[in-house]
Amino acid sequence: MSEDTTAAHAFAKLLAVVTELRARCPWDREQKLGDTPRHLVEEAYEVADAVARGNPIDIAEELGDAIVQCLFTGVILAEESKLDLATVMQNAADKLVRRHPHVYGDIRADTSDQVIENWERIKLDERASKNPDDAGSLAHVGRGLPSLMRAEKLGEKARRAGMDWANIREVIAQAREELDEVEQALDRDDTAHAAEELGDLMLAIANAPRFIDHDAETTLRAACDKFVARFDEVARIAAARGLDLKSMSPAEVDTIWNEAKAAGTNRKYR
Repeated sequence: MSEDTTAAHAFAKLLAVVTELRARCPWDREQKLGDTPRHLVEEAYEVADAVARGNPIDIAEELGDAIVQCLFTGVILAEESKLDLATVMQNAADKLVRRHPHVYGDIRADTSDQVIENWERIKLDERASKNPDDAGSLAHVGRGLPSLMRAEKLGEKARRAGMDWANIREVIAQAREELDEVEQALDRDDTAHAAEELGDLMLAIANAPRFIDHDAETTLRAACDKFVARFDEVARIAAARGLDLKSMSPAEVDTIWNEAKAAGTNRKYR
């Protein structure tokens, strides 16, 4: 049996299980289309976390869970509309073919940049055919994404449209300017304006990693993991010395934090 046949057989079996559960499991039967986004997002992040940890077995398991949620959403969609899973998958295949003319047509694309340029042009043409007045707007970009990822995606789209910082140092300069405006707002006790300027600061910082070939989500995820590791080390040191972090002064906690930081300098955080 070929790999394609094996994959097709496994896919059909999984779809059959998902469909049967929808029909026979009380919890599955109660779910509505509006209930599915939370599970889809959760499983997508579980896949992302597994990929970041680099364990193929975990990746495969979490990817399977994500596929289940996609199929489950498709089964419910088919019940509520004429868009069954076959139509969904056919439309997805057609879109891939349409947006890869360098593979399925006579357009030439020798680099990733050229592929992306073609993709964006075709996508823009598709949008223009549906709504000519809104084709060039960024309003639709990443609306379903978490704000950090949307901020980065907006920057990428703006760059392709010809508006962007020239380099990361310009981003940092913008961030300093926004930080100054935050402090000025705080000096005026204008917390509403301070929050607005903090948003501008975060938008700029979210776009900084892409200028050094990193992405915002992975960069922040690594920082979170590093913080967790250092926090745990601080708690360990404090416990070993019989200290209560909550009763210590900020300066005393900072001293232990620096110890934990030094201890982890040559350690790779997970």
